[in-house]
Amino acid sequence: MTAIKNIPIPFRLDFLNLAADDTASFCVAVLFAITINAESQAFAATFLGDARSDDKRRFHFNPLFHIDILGILCFALAGFGWPRTVEINTERFSRPRLFLILSRLAGPAANLLMANIALSVVWIMGRYGTTDRVFIILFIVNITMSVYSMLPIPPLAGASLIPLPLPGPDNKKFQQIFHLSGGLVLTGIVLTEKFTGMKILSRWLDPMVAALSDFLTKGI
Repeated sequence: MTAIKNIPIPFRLDFLNLAADDTASFCVAVLFAITINAESQAFAATFLGDARSDDKRRFHFNPLFHIDILGILCFALAGFGWPRTVEINTERFSRPRLFLILSRLAGPAANLLMANIALSVVWIMGRYGTTDRVFIILFIVNITMSVYSMLPIPPLAGASLIPLPLPGPDNKKFQQIFHLSGGLVLTGIVLTEKFTGMKILSRWLDPMVAALSDFLTKGI
């Protein structure tokens, strides 16, 4: 699809040449992406056994409650990021390790689903001879987030695949330090790439994002 191919994948803000419409579209897409990612993790955890009496506070669908400062900074600089970590009590799971992984991976899976929905809207609009960069950027942001989320670095979903001690009262401090350090490492890598031109993560993951985009848009 020509309209999609005219937009860089992954989409990153050009601070030297900011376009108001693309910047606004990107911000909307990011808020959608982090909300869907976080709410899907919470839903999966609840479905698998981590039900809570305050579920209404868990499912508020307000993106402002899901904003992580470092995650938003990485979105602005690198086109990917993460929401605030969704608290999951693995002690309520019948199979703690497996269900924790499934709950965390529900986030990027939801982003991939959202990308397909946005792409469907783009396709329908294309049939009538119109395009909307909002939905195109929404598609790109969500596939980028789904791919980068598989990195085994906290607080990304892929970190759940690392065989570390499960969260609990005895290692709560360790888990907090582990997640915070991961976010700082990711931010450091992003800043290094941005200001030195070195390709550390993007060298490997950007082609994966582009390949996924080509696969999903094939034949459209």
